Amino acid sequence: MIIDHIGLAVSDYERSKQFFTQALAPLGITLVMEVEGWAGLGCGEKPEFWLGTHKGPQQPMHLAFVAQSREQVRAFYAAALAAGGKDNGPPGIREIYHPNYYAAFVIGPDGHNVEAVSRGAE
Repeated sequence: MIIDHIGLAVSDYERSKQFFTQALAPLGITLVMEVEGWAGLGCGEKPEFWLGTHKGPQQPMHLAFVAQSREQVRAFYAAALAAGGKDNGPPGIREIYHPNYYAAFVIGPDGHNVEAVSRGAE
């Protein structure tokens, strides 16, 4: 990663924490810590993705998370939909980006486009 961590302002902390925790679990991303109304998620012990309540949620943005396999992309998509996300592109190859770009897209609670992507061949 080229970014140490990123923070996302959300409108409903508990709802967003539940959504992202459930949706990102298939990618090995878990809740690492909570500090002053912010949840830090990551792989292992380092929180890299933070979310919390602020004066207002950020305008919808695009968040792409690394998947280690196409199976993880499919599991992310199913988990995100089960967590209340809305389909924005089912798992599949997106050759426009790369011949092996396999991704799925879901709209989260605040309208953010959340993606899981695997760039390896199956």
